[in-house]
Amino acid sequence: MKIGVRRSQYFLPTLREEPAEASIVSHRLMLRAGLIRQASAGLYNWLPLGFRVLKKIESIVRAEQDRIGAHECLMPTIQSAELWKKSGRYDDYGKEMLRITDRHGAPLLYGPTNEEAITQLFADTVKSYKDLPSRLYHMQWKFRDEIRPRFGVMRAREFYMKDAYSFDADEERGMASYRAMAVSYLRLFERMGLTAVPMRAETGPIGGDNSHEFVVLAETGESAVYCDRTLLEQRWRDASGNDAKAHADIFARATSCYAATDEEHDADRFAREVPAARRVETRGIEVGHVFFFADKYSRPLEARVATQQGDNIPVAMGSYGVGISRLVAAAIEASHDADGIVWHDSIAPFSVGLVSLALDEQGRGKADKLYESLCREGIETLYDDRLDARAGVKLKDMDLVGLPWQITLGDKNPKDSVLLKRRCGNKKQTLPLDKALAKVRESLKRTRTHDPVFD
Repeated sequence: MKIGVRRSQYFLPTLREEPAEASIVSHRLMLRAGLIRQASAGLYNWLPLGFRVLKKIESIVRAEQDRIGAHECLMPTIQSAELWKKSGRYDDYGKEMLRITDRHGAPLLYGPTNEEAITQLFADTVKSYKDLPSRLYHMQWKFRDEIRPRFGVMRAREFYMKDAYSFDADEERGMASYRAMAVSYLRLFERMGLTAVPMRAETGPIGGDNSHEFVVLAETGESAVYCDRTLLEQRWRDASGNDAKAHADIFARATSCYAATDEEHDADRFAREVPAARRVETRGIEVGHVFFFADKYSRPLEARVATQQGDNIPVAMGSYGVGISRLVAAAIEASHDADGIVWHDSIAPFSVGLVSLALDEQGRGKADKLYESLCREGIETLYDDRLDARAGVKLKDMDLVGLPWQITLGDKNPKDSVLLKRRCGNKKQTLPLDKALAKVRESLKRTRTHDPVFD
């Protein structure tokens, strides 16, 4: 992605008025801030600013998946209906699954998930226990024909998702992969500045006996959430170790406190087991889900390996999903104010919003030089250099898109000084330019080393 862009040359159509079709905060702000535009019911165009956020989230997900030894691949969006019939799941999805036929009359479907496809790939290529464990993931647009798509990208028909799949020789090793994936999720959500709580969940049409959903806490969330405050005080990003024992310890910590959404909430147990001072009742948004289902797919699809003893056994499997496009909306629901979005440093489309309020040629030239200097340093910058926009419009637009730092140059600033604003908390300081840049550099340095900076 480009390090910097000039607003006068950028496709960023912001809206002054609240869009009538949007009923939740994230949908309203994604439309107003120029992240998305609707193509048709439940289908959205991702505009340049929104696409940058998608890519930032994708890179964090990729880094944490790679960290646990998962390997990225890419599977087709169109899948064979015969494969789903063989697994016994073809009818389970009902009308949510888009069924099509090709010119030869062969039944196909637009994949809502990839358990069958990845199992077939594994069955065709892996034959020995020596090639296990295997963890594969990909990031792909998927389609589910929601009966009532709503809430913008939160419940759209087409969505961008990371789905991963693990293959192990037995259930014990399979659960080690399950815990590793869960830990990966805890880390990646925290890196995005999100508080995500793992909760035991129903397995639904995916199947299996073990399942946890990850719910991001947000006052405007879709589900009621009840949890122990102790769970919210845990930190996962820098948890030491990356082996099975370390993952088991972290997973045990993450799931030891009682936590549930409204569907699973046991009010009597909550009151009995969690002291009043530690009870948290809020709302949340599901952004990830992990499943372990042993041989549910490997048995019917003949994904078997030869063991050391010479037996031929179906592998133990799990699947793991993160809604990348949904995370954009969840991040906004969790972090916004009356003026617009408040991005966490790690997923902001740009780090700095540079605003030139100077009316004379000399002042504009100074802003141009600063923009070029920021770009040379590798600092992602959105430079509002528009000559036909009033000062108030420029400042309101910068607050709306919510970049972590704003640097404003204007005729009223003392010589060689700028107005520096931290979007989170809206703290403003008039500082000499070198001191303002030092603050921004230090913030970016902490972000790049994965230390908390969102304060």
